[in-house]
Amino acid sequence: MSSTLSIPDLVIIVVYILMVIGIGVYFTRRGKTPEGYFLAGRNIGWLAIGASLFATNISSEHLLGLAGTGSKTGLAVGHFEWLAVLIVLLLGWVFTPFYLKSGVFTMPEFLERRYGKSARWYLSVISIVAYVLTKISISLYAGGILLNAVVGWDMYTSAVVIVLITGIYTVLGGLSAVIYTDLVQMFLLIAGSIALTLIGLDRAGGWDAVVAATPPDFWHMFKPMSDPDFPWTGIVFGAPILGIWYWCTDQYIVQRVLSARNLDHAQAGTVFAGFLKILPVFVLVLPGIVGYALSGGEVTGDQSFAWMITTLLPSGLKGLVVAGLLAALMSSLSAMFNSTSTLFTIDIYQKLRPDADERETVRVGRLVTVIMVALGLLWIPFIGLLSDERMYVYLQSVQGYISPPIAAVFLFGIFWRRVNAKGAMAALLTGLVLGALRFVLEISHKLEPFDNAVLAGAASVNFLHVAILLFLVCSGVLVAVSLATEAPDRARLLHLTFSETPRLKVRTTAMRTANKWASVLLVLLLLYLWWLFR
Repeated sequence: MSSTLSIPDLVIIVVYILMVIGIGVYFTRRGKTPEGYFLAGRNIGWLAIGASLFATNISSEHLLGLAGTGSKTGLAVGHFEWLAVLIVLLLGWVFTPFYLKSGVFTMPEFLERRYGKSARWYLSVISIVAYVLTKISISLYAGGILLNAVVGWDMYTSAVVIVLITGIYTVLGGLSAVIYTDLVQMFLLIAGSIALTLIGLDRAGGWDAVVAATPPDFWHMFKPMSDPDFPWTGIVFGAPILGIWYWCTDQYIVQRVLSARNLDHAQAGTVFAGFLKILPVFVLVLPGIVGYALSGGEVTGDQSFAWMITTLLPSGLKGLVVAGLLAALMSSLSAMFNSTSTLFTIDIYQKLRPDADERETVRVGRLVTVIMVALGLLWIPFIGLLSDERMYVYLQSVQGYISPPIAAVFLFGIFWRRVNAKGAMAALLTGLVLGALRFVLEISHKLEPFDNAVLAGAASVNFLHVAILLFLVCSGVLVAVSLATEAPDRARLLHLTFSETPRLKVRTTAMRTANKWASVLLVLLLLYLWWLFR
């Protein structure tokens, strides 16, 4: 099929673009106060929260990477999606009550209350730098590849248009615009991906035919410990570390539950997001496997998803899926723009200018969003430098070096009152140095393999196993330094750790009861799927 779009396809895409800009304009009026602009007035319902969690998470690198890796290794890459089901429940039931009771705007602000100013500065700076250097570049690169392959648009021109459209509604409407556009984008993304999967299965002759045309190990999610990409030990013990950092402590994600109108809606939103996270294995990983079967194993890697779209979809449906591609890219970019704006304005600007009034704060927030859009545009000439064949694994490996120390200080901080500020900073800095060292070793070894067996071994250890080691080392440093120094003042730990949170009798609501039963159902569904594809 030609990559040229038909008139119906173009109409669908234009309507979608006008709709998301319209949502941004509509919510401009809500962004007149910091709470309104950065946290949507703390009045978002569960459906929008769950949809935004899902849409923010599923970006263009997921579409490219999940299908591409699925075409090479099978369903095992879906472990990251299904593990997220459990981790997002952890966000709702364990972390969110502390975040909402403390009334914080940002995750660095929570760390300051728990550990002190240094921890806040560390997390603010690390998060902003990581967003600029990884999320922008990877999202634009993946989106550029997909749109160029699917519709024939020039990669760089496409990236400019996408950044500008996303910037418009994010600058205008703040988090309200981001969340409610995510709600629309979730439906588009899921509808387009389901259509592609069903058409692909039909063309391949059904599920049994696809299974027969692919290697048997494609359908087993649990791989041997020696597997280079997804060893079961790394999946069971390492991947949750990445998940806790990403889903439970990263401003990029957590900002959605901070905007909830109350705890019940926040928890219901995480449960809804958990059910949605079941889908990517079947509508994003599976198309890569179907593409492998349809092409006789000739189409694999990053080209799989685009090949499926251009080969299988008729006019109209192609426009719907392209709109879904744009939705995936724009939802993650808008979240990154808004989260970075929030981090800089709340955690840095307000510290430097504590007398800034609400209007000035919102104005700076919008200005920072504009700057992030400009940085996105400046990144475009360099996005072609990202050429890793299995991008999703690459993204996860980078996160594997960032996440362990942050996950450690949040987990220990909530569950054990004895850890203190000195221990936290020691753990964060230890993780930063060791993670950077491993990253440099890995890149150097790929460019020119080491002759030294020790260096070659250190550079080749699976990133999930590295995450486990980093977490254990950082946890050990955190505990040792905390015990060797003075205990934190218990008076300032109220609502920040379990032992210092009053056990108030909570009125059971119908929504809370429904949340509990839905969570149980979700866990049982996940266990059944793991057993089915063990």
